[in-house]
Order: sequence, then structure tokens, then C-alpha cells
Amino acid sequence: MNILDHPIDAARILQKKRALKRELSAREGLVEKRVAILSGSTIGEVQNILEVFLLAQGVRPVFYQGGYGLFYENLVFDDGSLAAFAPDFVYIHTSSRNIRSWPCPADSAQQAEELLEAEYSRFEAAAKAALKLGCPVILNNFDLPVYRVMGNREGSDPRGRVRFARRLNEKLAALVDATPNLYLNDLAYLQAQLGMERFSDQTAWYAYKYCCAIECIPYLCQSVANIIKSLLGRNKKALALDLDNTLWGGIVGDDGPEGLTLGSESPAGMAYSEFQTYLKELSQTGVLLNVCSKNEEANALAGLARGDSVLRREDFVSFKANWDPKHENLASMAKELNLLPESFVFVDDNPAEREIVRTQLPGVAVPELTCPEEYIAAIDRSGYFEVTTLSADDRKRVEMYKQNAQRAAAEQSFTDYNDYLRSLDMTGEFGAFDNEHAERICQLINKTNQFNLTTRRYTPAEVESLIGDEGHITLYGRLVDKFGDNGIVTALIGKCEGDTLDMELWIMSCRTFKRRLEHAMFDELVRLAREKGIKRIVGHYYPTAKNLLVRDFYATIGFEQTAEDEAGNRTFVFTGFEGYQPQCGVMEIKRV
Repeated sequence: MNILDHPIDAARILQKKRALKRELSAREGLVEKRVAILSGSTIGEVQNILEVFLLAQGVRPVFYQGGYGLFYENLVFDDGSLAAFAPDFVYIHTSSRNIRSWPCPADSAQQAEELLEAEYSRFEAAAKAALKLGCPVILNNFDLPVYRVMGNREGSDPRGRVRFARRLNEKLAALVDATPNLYLNDLAYLQAQLGMERFSDQTAWYAYKYCCAIECIPYLCQSVANIIKSLLGRNKKALALDLDNTLWGGIVGDDGPEGLTLGSESPAGMAYSEFQTYLKELSQTGVLLNVCSKNEEANALAGLARGDSVLRREDFVSFKANWDPKHENLASMAKELNLLPESFVFVDDNPAEREIVRTQLPGVAVPELTCPEEYIAAIDRSGYFEVTTLSADDRKRVEMYKQNAQRAAAEQSFTDYNDYLRSLDMTGEFGAFDNEHAERICQLINKTNQFNLTTRRYTPAEVESLIGDEGHITLYGRLVDKFGDNGIVTALIGKCEGDTLDMELWIMSCRTFKRRLEHAMFDELVRLAREKGIKRIVGHYYPTAKNLLVRDFYATIGFEQTAEDEAGNRTFVFTGFEGYQPQCGVMEIKRV
């Protein structure tokens, strides 16, 4: 078992960190990112272990390490070294040890309030200074203090340290919620999860000035790495779920739906029901639920039809209940959904099935399952689906994929593909980047891997800086048809350099592959380029393991390949403005 997977083996990670770093650094396809860690306490081992977890997520970090305890000074009074480092991420590693002025029982309520505002203002100023660097900023909240002078009253009295820390956390949460590009690392939750006496080790503080026990540093670093991974679009997107002894206790084909363990009548039944509730809530964040079960389909559906089943057939996008090998079903499922297999987490109580999927589909995440009471933790604490933004499109994603299934079914009744596309009554809505859609555009850029020609990632600040910029052409596209609204699914960025437009980015969601939206997008790009006097468009393709789909894309829409290097990076040029005829004739075009 991988010691970096849940439940992580913290002691072995600390012991084997150098060997892990060597092993993980040798993997292909690592993306280099610059990470600045600003210190509220000792960060040496934090940096070491964070590097291991980032490497495991495909990120090769280059670190800037701030001076000990100087997070505020390094950020607010940067001498230029931090800005020169040009970080891709800033992590402000503070804790309750960095609260300078705690209230005490002798203070008045007013004095306690003034202290609260003063402390909050200091951390707010540090965060806002970090945001000026134009990259995502990750900020710890506060763990609870290790002693209570007033006992339980500490939780209610404004002069109590416990309430003071909680109120600071509420103010930081509100700041993060209202501030683009600022993200909270929940130190308070980690302390609660691991236990105060284990996490808030006084010896680690007095001897080494670590804000938590050294044995807890891997959990802290896993949490930070999950945020960075999510911001880089490296989350998993879907679950492939077994049924028998996974979503319920028992075997529906043998026991019948009435004989299954589920509901409130037994401890195990309650555990399975809560697991189903957890999965249903995950789907509300945009995670796709799918069934991958060795079963007769009728029996599987009967199990889900039980009155006390939280999940129903309609909660699943793909439903494969048959006797085919599960790794083949999962691969087929990925193809149907236009996802890569590594976008999936495979959840099955059977260790033999888990091992087969690990062997046959090595990119798929396969958590270890023990008893049903631990199923939620096996998924939740692995951080597969870390949420850094939650847009309206995220909440509608499951419905969008179901609509895609309806489109696929409708396609079967047509012999001419263009007739099928016209039957969808599609409307392509196009517009320049704007404030209203900036969050979704940024999210799409950072999550899209397959139709992604240059693989560039943009921060919210970078996206916002392009709004109204006359030196760039920006364009987003939304696709609506008779089955529903797909949302914003494509975006491009081109830099104007004289009469040349250099394509810095072009991405499109896999949900809309083969719908001619890319051709409509190019038609609109040509129109806008003409208006700016552009005579040539230069396109780039930078290969990754995931974007081979678009290797020849530019050539299919009228570009000529002009260069290719040993790494497979390609350059294409389009000059066919004279007599250009629109390439998409299967949808209505709407400009906003």
C-alpha cells in the first residue's frame, strides 16, 4: 500500500522522505511550480514533506522560504526578493502561536473586542499583501489554545482564549469567502481530527518551534497539497461504485432487496445509509456518481429502489451492472463520459477487484476499504475532490452529463451526423471575458486537460487583468441545446502583436467534444481578429500525456504547421482570412 494514501503512514513518510523525493522526482510529466512559504514558526520539515506530497500530485515545487516568524514582515515589507521569486502559490504558515495579544480575564469585553480587531487586522494585512503577488494564497486558520484558564466558560466569554480563536477563525473564513484567490487551510479541523494532545505538542513547540507535533506535519502538508492540486485542476472527477457490501450490506442477487442491510435498523445499516448520503452530497459539488457492479441490472435497480435507499438510479450518470470485468467497465465508462480513466476513483469492498483495477488501470485511484463505518473517511480524507471553488456549473454538472447521455441516445437514430447536430437546436453564445463569468472561466482553464493546446494555467487575478485589455482577444463560449444548458465550456486567449495574433490558450470541456463548438469558436475568433486588423494567427501545441486528442487540431481548421521540436511542441499559422467561410453551420450564434 502507498504510504501517502489514506490512512497515511506519517512515521514512515518522515523516515523515508528523501527516498520518496528521489522516487517521485524521477516520474515523467512533472509540472514545475514556485511555492513561497511564509513562516509563523519553524517550516523546515513542512517544506520537506510538502514537497513529497506535491511530487505525488505531479508537481515539482521550487521553494522560497521566508525568515523564521517573519510572515508579516516578509509580505507587508517585501524587500523585493519575494516579488522577484514570482511565486505561483503563497502559503502563509501561521497558527495560534502567532497570536500576539490574547485577552485575559482582567480585560473588559470592549478591550477583548479591540484585541480581536487588532489581531485580525494583522493577518488580514499579510493576506492582502500576499494577494498583490498575483497568485493563489493559502492561509492557515487557528488551532485552539492548549489550556483554558476559565474552563468551559472559555467557549462563551469574549475574554476567553477559546472563543477568541474561534472568532478569529470566523473572521478569516469571511475574508476568504469574500476574496478571490485566497484559500483557507483548516488547521483547526486538523487539530480536531488528530486530537489536541497529539497535534498541539508542547515539546515540539518549546524544543523546535513547530506549531504542531512533528508526527502531524504529514497531515498538514497533505492538506495544503490538496488545495494546490485542486487549483491546478488535478482533482478526480468521478466515482465508479460497487453495490454489494459497498452501498449496502449483503448481496442483492442472493438476499433480495428486502434482505439488504441498509437504513436505521442496525449500526451497519446506518453506516451504509450515511455513506450514501455522503456520496449524494458529493454529487452536488459536481462529482459524477457511476455504478460499476457485477450484478444483474434488474437486481441492482431493485436494491436502489428500496424505500430507505438514499441513492436512486437517477443519481448515477453511467450504470454498468453486468458480469464483465470491472476494469473493462470502468474504461468503457470513461470513454462514454469523455473522461480519462485517471479521473476516476474506484470504490469496491473486494480487495481482489481493487487490485485488478490498480494493475490494469494504474491512473485510477483505489482507496482501501475496511468496514462500512470507515468508507466515508477512506474517500473524504484522501482529498480526491478538494473543493476550491463551487460554481453554478459545478452544481449542475451531473445533470449536464445526464443530458449528454440523452444526446448520445438521440444520435443513434440518425445516419447523418450533421442532421443529428442540427436536430439538437444548438445555440453557441460567445463573449469577451467579463467580471460576471471570470470565476467560471478561471475554473475551466485550470481544470481542463484534454482539449488544452498550451496547458497554461491562469490565476483569477490574471484572468481579471485580461478583461477589457485591448492588447488581447479573449473569448468564452456557452452551448445550449434542446436538452439543456451546458454552461461555459470553452475559452481562448490571444495576444495581439502588430498584425499577428499569438494564441496563448484554447481550452474546451470534454462534455462538448464533437459538437462543432470549436469550429463556431474559430469562426468568431476570425471575425474579431479581422476587426483588429490581424493578418495571421499563430497557434501552439505543447504535448502532455492528456492532450494528445488535440495534437492535430489546428491543422483541421485551416492552419499550416510551420515547426516541431524534439519534444513534440508544434507551431501552426493561419493566414486564410481572404474569402474565409464559416466552418460551423449547425448552430445559431449569439454574441453577448
